[in-house]
Amino acid sequence: MTVLVTGGAGYIGSHVVRLLLDRGDDVVVVDDLVTGNRNRIPGVPLVEMDLAMSSAPTALEDVMRTHGVNDVIHFAGRKQVGESVLRPAWYFQQNIGSVANLLLAMERADVSRIVFSSSAAVYGTSEGPALREDTPQNPINPYGETKLIGEWLLADAAEACGVRASSLRYFNVAGAGWPELGDTAALNLVPMVLERIDHGLAPLIFGDDYPTSDGTCVRDYIHVLDLAEAHLAALDSLSTGGPRHDVYNVGTGVGSSVRAMIDEILTVAESRLIPEVRSRRAGDPAVVVADPLAIAQSIGWASQRGLAEIVQSAWDSHLLLKK
Repeated sequence: MTVLVTGGAGYIGSHVVRLLLDRGDDVVVVDDLVTGNRNRIPGVPLVEMDLAMSSAPTALEDVMRTHGVNDVIHFAGRKQVGESVLRPAWYFQQNIGSVANLLLAMERADVSRIVFSSSAAVYGTSEGPALREDTPQNPINPYGETKLIGEWLLADAAEACGVRASSLRYFNVAGAGWPELGDTAALNLVPMVLERIDHGLAPLIFGDDYPTSDGTCVRDYIHVLDLAEAHLAALDSLSTGGPRHDVYNVGTGVGSSVRAMIDEILTVAESRLIPEVRSRRAGDPAVVVADPLAIAQSIGWASQRGLAEIVQSAWDSHLLLKK
């Protein structure tokens, strides 16, 4: 079996590629290398391509036929919320265009199984200690909108073209399964805090007056290796049954406060820096935690790693990659 992994040279994608190879699958990666790094996937066939180009369906079909692709895992896309607000048309072109082009190529090459990288951003302002897949989806920025529309495209393709698809809604991904595959982009809480520690700057907390145990926001942090294993479980679940579009939250079901996460990072880093509290950021909900029951009941996946392992693995990776 050959699996096409789009965005496979990125942070999450490279973890999935490593797991696929470890279990004996053949893999081919398509990545534009804007944020990906070919050094994450040594020895893996890599086709450098922008999936949103008008020529992408033909080029992707050729990749699928040449490599005998049976399955697709789709990570490629843009994911910066602020950037999506500033460049909404480009985000729609990039994120929705890439899904549409990929589905066109799959139809032509007779490939019917796909796992899609979605996001908890589809829930928008919805908040609570146990968000379910049927929680109202009202994204509040173009990035979240593109993820939800991507899900709609997959549902339509299942109905029209016999596709078997699974959309995984990520919560807060962190840590490293292997030190060399850690997150190097300071866009999420853990790498942002590590970057500030490197410069001797106090980690920032935006708001400590929320209705939570310590006044800071509560989030569901999932280890990237748990998330990668969820992709393989979802992919395997599509090997049987008829056309469909499954949607799953991928989280731990356990909330951790921003202050607790920062304190854990400072402890592991042996830093005496004191977090600096600033005013709330607009649009930050107090509590956003997944209810992961559906994926556990349907395909038998559950997270295995907690906050301490996330932070230690992120720190070990940080020490390696900053050399």
